[in-house]
Amino acid sequence: MRRARSSAPEPHAVARVATQPLPETPHNVFDSILGTIGNTPLVRLNRIAREVKAGVYAKVETFNPGHSIKDRMALRMVEEAERQGLLKPGGTIIEGTSGNTGMGLAIAAIVKGYKCIFTTTDKQSKEKVDALRAFGAEVIVCPTDVDPEDPRSYYSVSSRLVSETPNSWKANQYDNLSNSEAHYATTGPEIWEQTQGRVDHLVVGVGTGGTICGVGKFLKERKPSVKVWGIDTYGSVFKKYKETGVFDKHEIYPYVTEGIGEDFLPRNVDFSVIDRFEKVTDRDAALYTREIVRQEGIWAGNSAGSAIAGLLQLKDNFRAGETVVAIFHDHGSRYLGKMFNPDWMRAMGYENLPGRTARDLVQNKKVTDIVGVKVTDTVEHAIRRMHADDFSQIPVTQEQRIVGSLSESHAYACIVKDPRIRTEPVKTIMQKAFRFVDIDTPVQLLAPMITPENPAVLVRDFKAGKTYILTGYDVLNAI
Repeated sequence: MRRARSSAPEPHAVARVATQPLPETPHNVFDSILGTIGNTPLVRLNRIAREVKAGVYAKVETFNPGHSIKDRMALRMVEEAERQGLLKPGGTIIEGTSGNTGMGLAIAAIVKGYKCIFTTTDKQSKEKVDALRAFGAEVIVCPTDVDPEDPRSYYSVSSRLVSETPNSWKANQYDNLSNSEAHYATTGPEIWEQTQGRVDHLVVGVGTGGTICGVGKFLKERKPSVKVWGIDTYGSVFKKYKETGVFDKHEIYPYVTEGIGEDFLPRNVDFSVIDRFEKVTDRDAALYTREIVRQEGIWAGNSAGSAIAGLLQLKDNFRAGETVVAIFHDHGSRYLGKMFNPDWMRAMGYENLPGRTARDLVQNKKVTDIVGVKVTDTVEHAIRRMHADDFSQIPVTQEQRIVGSLSESHAYACIVKDPRIRTEPVKTIMQKAFRFVDIDTPVQLLAPMITPENPAVLVRDFKAGKTYILTGYDVLNAI
């Protein structure tokens, strides 16, 4: 049950109108909304995990006031910054956030009297951005598909804002160890108490690393046999780094799943705490996000869908009589425009429909994996490559990442206009990159994706590590 915090005023709190205090603090009455953070329920999953031999429970963090587990670490970071004198009265909190940490910081800022400026990426749901603005925060939306060091990235923009804003403090949830300490101090002990020490497996989506490493450290100190499973996404560096010690930038590419995965290594990710990473596709994460509410009545967000998809992929590691705890980080209302929008699901190719899929189409391809040209190759070289493989268009790569495309018709049009283009690098005339689709995308949903402006799609078999190209001709033959 929730316990009331001390009624002592918070440091730097806004002035309150004098009122007659209650003679004693009754149960479930708090001095501010901050007192309601934590002590969230553990709920057994009865249907969605029925294939798992062990008992599976979800730590449902939507019961926090900001509907997210990030409330815990946001408050801890703010209070620690106050203690260290980094956050002063009337100051401004600045942070790069996918939305949930920003919400937690905004709630603390309102109670304590601070302003907030947040940067986020254009892949985050509109609902998250609107929610932050509803809490009075200024929100700056930055491009997703850039390196962290790029001055346009939401990491770089937030750092620049700190240098430009007087009396400001950057929370830096990725490297601020108050993040994992918050979960070591609260979330871990709650799970231990709720399971009466019988927890055997912890399954958590990994983003900043604070949740999994804080909780995992606490549980392993009390029961060393506990296994900690990190759920990663394709396009993130975590799994390969854990298994090989190599930070491979070629692993990095854009992905849709929100809240997990990274293209750098946050300090809060303690790889010694995590026993193994399991990758989950964007498609499976989206589908299971919907299935959680449909099968369990728990309206959770995108990272919960990833956690369940990963848990089911790992089911052979869980035995009868064991207890598995998965953490549901945030609320489904933040994804109304995405996973809970049928039109969005169809546009992304995520709906399950009867009939053939992209997997069936690529099995008949003469070329078994993608063929591309580099941005530094000449236009003439690209044309020869297309002729050799009987392609009408080809992807363009830079450091093994697909950054553009080139069609035969566009190349010829450019050469007719200026014959000198033949010897120029492809990057001077390349077109926008083809979109990626999952290999299990139904053919019915592929057809609308291929248009004169987008003449092909890249089909990704994430688990096999292969990418294929499909054109309108391929899809037309299948239909």
